[in-house]
Amino acid sequence: MSSSSSSSSPISSETTTIKEIDPENVSLVDKFLQSLTYPDPSLDDFASLDSFSVLFQNNIRALSVSHGRITCSVVVTPGLTNYFNGLHGGAVASIAERLSMACARTIVSEEKHLFLGELSMSYLSAAPVSSELVVEGSVVRSGRNLTVVNVEFKMKDTMKVTYLARATFYQSIVSKL
Repeated sequence: MSSSSSSSSPISSETTTIKEIDPENVSLVDKFLQSLTYPDPSLDDFASLDSFSVLFQNNIRALSVSHGRITCSVVVTPGLTNYFNGLHGGAVASIAERLSMACARTIVSEEKHLFLGELSMSYLSAAPVSSELVVEGSVVRSGRNLTVVNVEFKMKDTMKVTYLARATFYQSIVSKL
């Protein structure tokens, strides 16, 4: 066995590699690990557009926004589907998280920091490609330290519930020094 080292690299001098492995492959793995390990400075601003925003920006449209309640329309496009041409579970969870955060923000002020403590998903039925969903988010409870939001995904034409989500947000206490 031999050792491979590189400054500021996930593969350090303590990392051992087998002699039969091509050093070029070790370098490729090193670069891949660096891309995962070291954060992209362009993502430092949490309000900047990220890959999910680009995926969903043309698929989600707000229908109504009120105190503690948001209703949106989501169109299932091929880019958001799984192998079976249904809405991908990760896309459902991402939409639920974003909608529940927005819904919580209709009640909780911007001064309070919210963080997602729990996201519970129920996948009841698949939404096929080119279908439209009505997604309704509503605040179940909002208190001093936590906010609970319920999200329902329904087929627009039949109003059949396809997915359910419940998100619990905790409000972090900001100390004043």
